[in-house]
Amino acid sequence: MRILICDDDALIIEQLQKYIRNFFENISVKCPEMVCFSDGESLLADKGEKDILFLDIEMPGMNGIYVGKELKKKNDKIIIFIVTSYSEYLDDAMRFHVFRYLSKPLAKQRFFRNMKDAVDLYNTMTVKIPVETKQGVHTLPASSVIAVEAQGRKVTVHTTLCDFESIHNMQYWLELLPKNRFFQTHRSFIINLEHVTDFDRNLVHMSDNQSAYLTKRKYSAFKEAYLLYLESTR
Repeated sequence: MRILICDDDALIIEQLQKYIRNFFENISVKCPEMVCFSDGESLLADKGEKDILFLDIEMPGMNGIYVGKELKKKNDKIIIFIVTSYSEYLDDAMRFHVFRYLSKPLAKQRFFRNMKDAVDLYNTMTVKIPVETKQGVHTLPASSVIAVEAQGRKVTVHTTLCDFESIHNMQYWLELLPKNRFFQTHRSFIINLEHVTDFDRNLVHMSDNQSAYLTKRKYSAFKEAYLLYLESTR
């Protein structure tokens, strides 16, 4: 993971660095690389990976709205926090799907909550899982899994690439898949919330024309989990 900060206020950069270090200390994880910029031009010129970005709006030269849009064009997976005192830019920022909007002065506990959501999202997008079949082992991003379906003893992993017949049972997949992004809608289905297109009280429809049964007793819990997922990606 590589975290970037772009702000023309040195005190804000220092505060963000401190909060980021504190966050990773609290979860007992080594702090990732942090790179800081004071203007949008130098950020756009950077050739390194861009995973999580804290971006100011009012800066000399290019403003943060323009810079954020350009970065999203190059990498739509980048997780962008807008950090500003100017709430009037909120609508513009949301149009290019920023992750969260943080107001100055920064509130530490709110920062920690949002940082946890960002790290969870990053882990889900980047974590890879082994799909073991009788023919061999295929390593795939968890995000490419649409659903896991059981038909009797046969367990099929539906992915954006193709379907795989797993040698493992549903309990194995329940324990393996990230719980903040996958939900068991029925004893025969575990689905990826990222791929949901719509649902009713009986069925969940997903990308690639996939669908899964939704038991009535799980409808409320599924609805809540899905809405929380959507909130975490905004």
